[in-house]
Amino acid sequence: SCDALFYFAGLGCGTLAVLEQNEAGIVLLKSFDWNDGLFDVTWSENNEHVLITCSGDGSLQIWDTAKTKGPLQVCKEHTLEAYSVDWSQTRGEQLVLSGSWDQTAKLWDPAVGKSLCTFKGHEGVIYSTIWSPHIPGCFASASGDQTLRIWDVKAPGVKLVIPAHQAEILSCDWCKYDENLLVTGAVDCSLKGWDLRNIRQPVFVLLGHTYAIRRVKFSPFHATLLASCSYDFTVRFWDFSKPNPLLETVEHHTEFTCGLDLSLHNRGQV
Repeated sequence: SCDALFYFAGLGCGTLAVLEQNEAGIVLLKSFDWNDGLFDVTWSENNEHVLITCSGDGSLQIWDTAKTKGPLQVCKEHTLEAYSVDWSQTRGEQLVLSGSWDQTAKLWDPAVGKSLCTFKGHEGVIYSTIWSPHIPGCFASASGDQTLRIWDVKAPGVKLVIPAHQAEILSCDWCKYDENLLVTGAVDCSLKGWDLRNIRQPVFVLLGHTYAIRRVKFSPFHATLLASCSYDFTVRFWDFSKPNPLLETVEHHTEFTCGLDLSLHNRGQV
């Protein structure tokens, strides 16, 4: 099983590290350097060797771990930092989504060198763009304009605008078991659940983090389980169906915790 991560090196450059987990632990398979910070990464859904990063210069980089040199392709259209990238989860379409500090989201086909479509409407930085795992062509975006927005790639303009927090929203994710349920995480330290059929009130609010929530992810194995990480250095696990939803707080990090994901292969691994 391969994992990818990225980190900042000095002098404004970034490194993509591809790791393998085996009996000996976690070993570095390969690393690639880029001349700007890398903010997000997504694996291809149709080629185990291909992944895409996005960076501070506004570009997306397509990498092949089977090759030793630089990126296969660089897609440069965003005019400010590209902060989020996600490969479509639904079968039958190989589409990539990016979100940028230029307030736009863009749709890409990795086989085509330029974007297929640009989505405008947010009035602030876009921090997160996430495909629906259920509905083809549907994605969510979270922004510094304090809204969560739902889009359909086949229709111009935004489908739904949810004023989810009275603070910048840094992260969002879709429930893997309910196509109408999303979660947002914001600078106000709260996580909120949203049912797209009734957006007047959140279906849950989870409190506990003491600084901005940087990323939130639903579990691939449990319908009501999610994980979040924060500038408070912690990773927290929640079950929103329980009266006391905070299951665990992990405090092993000594710096800002900026990203996390849950393994699709191992129920207990984050």
